[in-house]
Amino acid sequence: MPLPSPLLPSTTHALIHRLATSQVEGRAPSMTGCIARDGHLLWGHAIESSTDTQYRIGSLTKTFVAVLVMRLRDDGLLRLSDPLEKHLPGTPIGAATILQLLTHTAGLASETPGPWWERTPGSLRSSLEGILGHSPMKHPPGRRFHYSNPGFAALGLLVEKLRSKPWGEALQDEILAPLEMTRTSLLPTDPHATGWAVHPWADVLLPEAVHDVGTMAPAGQLWSTAEDCGRFASLLMNGEKDVLSAETVAEMRTPHTASEDDAVRSVSYGLGMETRLVGGRMLAGHTGSMPGFVCALWVCSKERLSAAALANSTSGVSIGSLAADLIGIVVDREPLVPLPWKPLADFDSSLLEITGPWYWGPTPYALKLQKGRGLLLSSLSGSSSRDAGFQAQSNGTWVGRNGYFEGETLQVVRDEETGRIAHLDIASFILTREPYEPTADIPGGVESDGWGGR
Repeated sequence: MPLPSPLLPSTTHALIHRLATSQVEGRAPSMTGCIARDGHLLWGHAIESSTDTQYRIGSLTKTFVAVLVMRLRDDGLLRLSDPLEKHLPGTPIGAATILQLLTHTAGLASETPGPWWERTPGSLRSSLEGILGHSPMKHPPGRRFHYSNPGFAALGLLVEKLRSKPWGEALQDEILAPLEMTRTSLLPTDPHATGWAVHPWADVLLPEAVHDVGTMAPAGQLWSTAEDCGRFASLLMNGEKDVLSAETVAEMRTPHTASEDDAVRSVSYGLGMETRLVGGRMLAGHTGSMPGFVCALWVCSKERLSAAALANSTSGVSIGSLAADLIGIVVDREPLVPLPWKPLADFDSSLLEITGPWYWGPTPYALKLQKGRGLLLSSLSGSSSRDAGFQAQSNGTWVGRNGYFEGETLQVVRDEETGRIAHLDIASFILTREPYEPTADIPGGVESDGWGGR
């Protein structure tokens, strides 16, 4: 893939203006942001700081932990359906599955018993029992989305158990080193920003304390830079062969649960990643906050863009909206130029037989051949509710990889006498070459008189 072109000066000015406006209106002591496309930094800017200055990234840490958990899954060391008890026996939340912990649907408490873990040292709660307390379950498992910081602390302990090393060491070995993220760490390294609280009614500051939160670290301990966040964003968008496959990160970006709040109906949660629909664009990533700091990292796969924004203020900065706006500025001013169309380099000519128009009853569809023997089913009537892509299987069938038929099987059914294609069967949906073709095995049969007037 060719290197992306530099941004136009007018686009760069608009990005700087948006960042500066946010810094002034949010009264942040410092702020930094960056934009990357296909993993290549397009733009970076800092106000009273630098793009190499570390900031605490808070709950964006959770996405790093989720990557470690998905690596365990891909290595065959666990299944997402496994109850935590299988790997960490004896905990009071053992019935919760790993999938539920990743998607915040385990029903766990949102926070630890007091005092507030973000402002106190981890020595106050050095075990899983200490961070869960006496009644950690607030909702039935699997029933609803309820954000839980202790849930990700439990996932950090899971990583430690299955990797036989501290989760921070696993993080360094499996993510930071392969991605060359040399400025991301559990504790701050120079140069790093100081966390501040800004007085709500006066332009004065109060320094925020920084603690190693110990067992709770997987919920929000990490420090990073705008440039390192750009490197991590490339993984979340495209995968990286030494870390996680593109298929697995796409699975992480897939929404699993949604908020019940009408005000944030467009916000969902995948596997350790939040998803937002902003300006018609689907974004995936995470926001984060710790005392004195806020951050946001979004990727937009369709536009191959990512944005990160970091500031050292406890509150006042709408950091998630800022990072989303940075992506929107680039998309609006410099729409992505499509990659050149190229013919398939390798294809099975026998598959051309099943391409073209098909009908589900009276509804017309088109079936197109894609690379890797894949198929794309698209409606020709304007309704896309049944559109889906299919991946070829070794047994001569195809399995849906998205849309309504995700996970369902497409079979080509042939006439036993002639060997010609009789129809397609997709999870009992019969597609024929003609609308309600009388010779096809259509459930319920077809009126023998065929088409006609009333």
